[in-house]
Amino acid sequence: MSPLLRVRHLRKSYGALRVTDDVCLDVAAGEIHAIIGPNGAGKTTLIHQLSGRLRSDGGTVLFAGEDVTRLPMVGRVRRGLARSFQITSLLDGFTVLENAALAVQARAGSSFRFFGAAGREAALNQEAAAALARVGLADRAARRAGSLSHGEKRQLEIAVALATGARLLLLDEPLAGTGAEESAALVRLLRDLRATHTIVLIEHDMEAVFALADRISVLVDGRVVASGAPAAVRADPLVRAAYLGEEAA
Repeated sequence: MSPLLRVRHLRKSYGALRVTDDVCLDVAAGEIHAIIGPNGAGKTTLIHQLSGRLRSDGGTVLFAGEDVTRLPMVGRVRRGLARSFQITSLLDGFTVLENAALAVQARAGSSFRFFGAAGREAALNQEAAAALARVGLADRAARRAGSLSHGEKRQLEIAVALATGARLLLLDEPLAGTGAEESAALVRLLRDLRATHTIVLIEHDMEAVFALADRISVLVDGRVVASGAPAAVRADPLVRAAYLGEEAA
């Protein structure tokens, strides 16, 4: 079976600085594929390239067998490739339900004269409510998004991604800035989402990465230096030397 996401020879440079360099990745449907690496390795640039926020200098991105390399972010979202935390900024003055409903509206292509009209359409609200329930925010639907805790805002951002109809979620450090309880709740959520969604995860919390990931790719100086099952990546001498802070044997 072909991978859901196939990346071949992707690269991006800024002048003489090559930020991503000949990146090749295969992400199978239904897996959590973590991308780790030291600061400055090119991880966020790679997510920008995969999401369509940043145009690549070379290489190809295939999603569900379709070449989406030249598609902008909105075109990729409509095909089911969505980046959480970057798809849209949360609207703090709107309710939690309205934030999710606007994502459903954008996916459906509904036309409203007034921006807030999405919150009054029952069909949009029904789908939005389902996305909120999936992330554990059903009881927060009527609250203003700005009143949520940091961890709850992370949950809402994932709900917004789900409401676009995403098949694959690109998550850039979803645990950043969360406390122990919020981190544990998000880990449980991501583990649950694996049953229905494919996830590409960038995360600095190594305990969470090794607990969640089916496969891990290690990015160092813009290049993938290792890719495989968590146990194999953890044992790789090059990975230990370059990233995990251990000397190679």
